[in-house]
Amino acid sequence: MDTAGYVTLGRQSGLMREMQVVANNIANLSTTGFRREGVVFAEHVARLDHEPSVSMAHGNGRIVDLSQAGLTPTGAPFDLGIQGEGFFLVETPQGNRLTRAGSFTPSAEGELVTPEGFRLLDAGGTPVFVPPDAGQVGVASDGTLSAGGAPIARIGLWRPVDPLALRHQSGTLFDGGQLEPAETGVIRQGFLEDSNVQPVAEIARMIEVQRAYEMGQKFMDAEDTRMRGVIQTLGR
Repeated sequence: MDTAGYVTLGRQSGLMREMQVVANNIANLSTTGFRREGVVFAEHVARLDHEPSVSMAHGNGRIVDLSQAGLTPTGAPFDLGIQGEGFFLVETPQGNRLTRAGSFTPSAEGELVTPEGFRLLDAGGTPVFVPPDAGQVGVASDGTLSAGGAPIARIGLWRPVDPLALRHQSGTLFDGGQLEPAETGVIRQGFLEDSNVQPVAEIARMIEVQRAYEMGQKFMDAEDTRMRGVIQTLGR
């Protein structure tokens, strides 16, 4: 394969990754707290001996779209939506993870957990506990959890110290590296945040990526035909 073939192959590989990311975004249009992802392409220029330099494209980087999504009212006391910056912190077997999906329920032990069973952590990094006989529960905008008018915990909102350290793990969970409190975020009780995927824009991007991939494939097919013709001609 000549230089043009390697350059096109690198481009095709990046476009394939982007297509996978776009497809995952579309599949999560209705996932509570989902954050849209995009692919970042990087250009690598290599100098060749006695030949012009060659530019290779790689689409290995991903970026998380942190734009605010809409809040849907549910009325459930343990459904919590975030307005502004910040993430909830939950405890998983792989370590503490960030999430914007705020659907929690009390476990048999009285701890607030996600549908997967991950415990919600408070501002001090300990599990949030709600007594079984707590009665009416309220959550203030600063995360203060109260039962019967008395505060019992404060749900924490967190953000990565380095925004570029945010890494998507699975579903709606993120690894943020070193964390710090998110001071400006507001918690809304009885609401859930929607996915921030814009369906029309995402489908348009999928069509654009698909067309770009098809163009690259046509170029590689044409190069293959050209090389076969050269070999046949020289072999006569």
